[in-house]
Amino acid sequence: MVIELYNFLYGNLLMSQSTNPSSFDLLCIGNAIVDMTASVTPEILQEFDVVPGSMVLIDAETVQRLTQHVPIAQVCGGGSAANTVVVAAKMGLKAAFLGKVAADESGEDFAEDLKEQHIYFPSVPLGAAAGDPEIPTACCIVLVTPDGQRTMFTYLGACVEFAPDDVLGDVIADSAVTYLEGYLFDRAKAQSAFYESARLAHLAGRKVALTLSDSFCVDRHRADFRKFVQESVDILFANENEILSLYETEDLDSALAQAASETGIVAVTRGDKGAVIMADQRYDVPTDSVNVVDTTGAGDAFAAGFLAGYTRGQDYKACARLGNQAAGIIITRLGARPTDDFPLKV
Repeated sequence: MVIELYNFLYGNLLMSQSTNPSSFDLLCIGNAIVDMTASVTPEILQEFDVVPGSMVLIDAETVQRLTQHVPIAQVCGGGSAANTVVVAAKMGLKAAFLGKVAADESGEDFAEDLKEQHIYFPSVPLGAAAGDPEIPTACCIVLVTPDGQRTMFTYLGACVEFAPDDVLGDVIADSAVTYLEGYLFDRAKAQSAFYESARLAHLAGRKVALTLSDSFCVDRHRADFRKFVQESVDILFANENEILSLYETEDLDSALAQAASETGIVAVTRGDKGAVIMADQRYDVPTDSVNVVDTTGAGDAFAAGFLAGYTRGQDYKACARLGNQAAGIIITRLGARPTDDFPLKV
């Protein structure tokens, strides 16, 4: 009885706080990954026996082999939700990020990268207490061949250790929107962290957004994704393949109708066809044609642009246009991160 009374009073306190402006427009929760990029010859890909243009999961030993074998030219923070939060910050949002790194050099690099973007990153590194993490920070080694094709070697490392204890309730309660990355949904403890994040956000009167991230994520966790969308999500982001996979249909109209019956806002990207939004009604929002160099991070940027408009109170079509514009800027250059002079602001 005492616990129930405490929860009731605490819930009312947080709900009253939701009428106040939040310290953060957007909090993103996702995989904390350090991207390492190298230009290589096609023979290197043959040596490591991978299909050009693919993404393969690797272990820590393979990370060492690769970094000793190829000339790493660029190191920067990465990860889908981290890409989103950086674009959002460049557009003028007050932003924060939660994700698991290790207490190692790469973890420090990741944290410093977010700090340089003026993004709040209060997560405690894995192994910080021991001083010698057994699991290193996650990384993605991107090998670029002369034809511009990108082949990715991903070591998940510490990022998949994100758990309910890593959910910081004060940050969530002080964020207008909490955005969750589907890639992180793989392990049971991360799924529990998603539910705890959504519970705390809604308790504070805030909104919860989810990106499905990739069709292979949906294929592995379809029933769990459906349950989470129905119970906890206010804004759902997906591309066309992901939304069709979630509802096991080849008809987009049917998938959109089902999604709209389960959550408040559905934002689906369709490549050069633009985006379709399902909310109070359907909005088809075209996009401008651009010279495509690299589509990596397009969906991440779209979500940032949409949420930038949403947190500023713009209508759904305006939000989608901002999403299209943000994605259009990202795909005209190599890499998923914006340049320092990102031209799109809110």
